[in-house]
Amino acid sequence: MATRQVALAALAAEPFDMLIVGGGITGAGVAREAALAGFRTALLERDDFASGTSSRSSRLVHGGVRYLEHGHIGLVFESSRERRLLLELAPHLVRPLAFTWPVYRGARVPLWKMRAGLTLYDALSLFRNTRHHALDRSGVLAAEPALAPDGMVGGARYWDAATDDSRLTLASTLAAREAGAAVANHVAVVSGLHANDTGRRLTGVVVEDRLTGMEFSVQARVIVNATGPWSDATAALTGSPQGAQVFGSAGAHIAVPRNRVGNNDAVTIVSPLDGRVMFVLPAGVHTIIGTTERPAHAGPDDIRATRAEVTYLLQSVNRCFPFAQLTMDDVVSAWCGIRPLAAVRAGEHSANAASREHAITHRADGLVSITGGKLTTYRAMAADVLAHARHELPKSGAAPLLTHAPQPSESTPLPGGDIVSREGTMAEARHTVHDAAVGERLALAYGSRWRNVWSYVQRDASLGHRLSDNLPYLLAEVAHAVEREMAATLSDVLVRRTHVAFETRDSGRAAARRIAPLMAALLQWSDQDVAQQLEAYDRDVARVFTIDDV
Repeated sequence: MATRQVALAALAAEPFDMLIVGGGITGAGVAREAALAGFRTALLERDDFASGTSSRSSRLVHGGVRYLEHGHIGLVFESSRERRLLLELAPHLVRPLAFTWPVYRGARVPLWKMRAGLTLYDALSLFRNTRHHALDRSGVLAAEPALAPDGMVGGARYWDAATDDSRLTLASTLAAREAGAAVANHVAVVSGLHANDTGRRLTGVVVEDRLTGMEFSVQARVIVNATGPWSDATAALTGSPQGAQVFGSAGAHIAVPRNRVGNNDAVTIVSPLDGRVMFVLPAGVHTIIGTTERPAHAGPDDIRATRAEVTYLLQSVNRCFPFAQLTMDDVVSAWCGIRPLAAVRAGEHSANAASREHAITHRADGLVSITGGKLTTYRAMAADVLAHARHELPKSGAAPLLTHAPQPSESTPLPGGDIVSREGTMAEARHTVHDAAVGERLALAYGSRWRNVWSYVQRDASLGHRLSDNLPYLLAEVAHAVEREMAATLSDVLVRRTHVAFETRDSGRAAARRIAPLMAALLQWSDQDVAQQLEAYDRDVARVFTIDDV
């Protein structure tokens, strides 16, 4: 906790050029961008980094082939460029992923249209991505033999990328911290601070440390609201709201045992139920199926997958993978996130009235807010936000507190990204730890820094045990998460530093009770603290992973 106390002291000590509120992928990206540019930067997150939508995605970094149908050419071009950059900046966290797209007789997207779209997809990546290739019926079944053969007329093979969404967010947060930013999770904005002039310019915020209840002020020349689905609520906290800027679109996913589906790689399917493009994605021993889309009537803290959505996902996959015959009993976990789409027409609240491109607004008191966008384009969004924030800086009446010469974000690897070869790093880790699954996990989660985690095992052999028997996570990751990655609660470790909560039928409850004594020793929890932490964990995973019976 010493590192956290240092960060809190820095937040209260002196003003910042830029204060970013919101520690999801967008806020983390803005903080990294601003810190690398040399600005004195702070990043605050009310809960934990990636605790909202940024840990409940499809875990893809992709060009967005399905957006071509709607004519979003600019978005696909930008996404393709950013995918290529992230494959270079974080090769451990962003990895190429092969997709097979089968086409059936009478499908809403016919074979010619799909292949034409993928040709355009390749062109928008400037043909720098691995190009798609057409497959006949036998080629599709050779790649994915579990697919339904009846009525299949052909398909294609194309490439996008997979990621660990919460760890990509964390890596960007750590990059900001290593570039000089003051970074803190579990710190909530209570209200805004305004200058006593006619413009009532926003000069900072009052915050509460949610772990201790302590309140203090953070001063900043420019404040960026990057709270995604919470953007309108954050704007209201810091001053007068300007009307709805965000349209929430809910998307549900489920995880099932991969051997029940039988997919080899990723599969793009068009749901036979309603023609929606969906993904069937490999995730270790699990398959992730998603996603749905509906207006988010619940708030972002209360959004969950519904039984109707889970049934839809199961039925869609069963039609395409006839031997799966998935039922509710096969669902290991289900979750739902809110896409914070930018509302483009006041008073209209539907998916058609919202853009998947991002939008940046400036409030009269200087608050800069970003809404919309997608995980893949977060770095480009951050660069755009920084340009807008620079425009606001002169209005503060003080010179920026530049701390160092700018570093280019396009060529500065994320923490752990400075590896020569992904395969070589995995081979080295496997050879060292003598456990193939654990070695692969360490290499892909931490990149060049995997030995930092392994060093805990070298000091204490008991930390070399798995924290859940059937999953490749070590107890050493718990200690590393607390001491080096700002984890402060059981959920921080089991939901976001690892995916234990997503990959166990009890949402990690047994694992929470196993690691609680270790975290108690690291964080000086009393017996009462441990009991409260376990209760909080149970509430947290119930809030996220319960399937609503509607």
